[in-house]
Amino acid sequence: MKPESIESVVETLQGQGYVCPRPLATAVFLALRLGKPLFLEGEPGTGKTEIAKALAAALGRDLIRLQCYEGLGAAEAVYEWNFAAQMVAIRAAEAGGAPVDPFDPRFLIERPLLQAMRPHAGGPPVLLIDELDRTDAPFEAFLLEALSDFAVTIPELGRIEAPEPPIVILTSNRTREVHDALKRRCLYAWVDYPDAAREMAILHARAPEAAEALSREVVAFVQALRAEDLFKKPGVAESIDWAKCLLALDVIALTPEVIADTLGAILKYQDDIQKIEGSEAKRLLEEVRRGLAA
Repeated sequence: MKPESIESVVETLQGQGYVCPRPLATAVFLALRLGKPLFLEGEPGTGKTEIAKALAAALGRDLIRLQCYEGLGAAEAVYEWNFAAQMVAIRAAEAGGAPVDPFDPRFLIERPLLQAMRPHAGGPPVLLIDELDRTDAPFEAFLLEALSDFAVTIPELGRIEAPEPPIVILTSNRTREVHDALKRRCLYAWVDYPDAAREMAILHARAPEAAEALSREVVAFVQALRAEDLFKKPGVAESIDWAKCLLALDVIALTPEVIADTLGAILKYQDDIQKIEGSEAKRLLEEVRRGLAA
């Protein structure tokens, strides 16, 4: 059952370990209430993909994910024919078997967009179109048509329309601008890095075994890292991974040595690691501890 209020969206997602700020919960609520796609934009690692997973789990719906990439086209996104199976059936028919229609639906391989148009036992699925900014303009134009009517056309079979529109969430890391025509079809929300209080709540939900003191140090240090001039700032996923790494090492408090040993859990580029390790990590840790003490 869909949430009946913004507060229930927050509570529903919280039950799946997703700490949702009210502006984002409002966008989710309106997308569900109005049946419109939700376009989420923001830096990598801020939880855009996770909200689709949490929403599908909370509503008991299937999650169908279309991972976007450069060169993605209709064949990969909607359908393709099983050519090998078609040829086997045709040759069997030529050898004296029963006549076969090579475009029988049993030879159809359904890809994410077509799967999302089909009826589902638990209700319309959550369709996650992830990292749309990786695709190109022709695919955006195709997607615009598909999401306008929630229907696709297969030349050999005709038009296939969703009996009930799926819940559509599109994400973008903003490596390029997505066309305004597509954005106009959607509700929009910017997903930013969380503040310290929300990141603490996320750590409590995702790594509850971490001690309070260690969690505060982890969050404060990651927040300090995001203020540095880095090629790739650590996201929420990195905060969670780092906390779990520290727990696996039985660490109870951060030290410069521990930070140096585990920087690869939060920074993913060698230039960033070289910039932070050593005296810079020690300086940041001292600032973090002074801030926590204050």
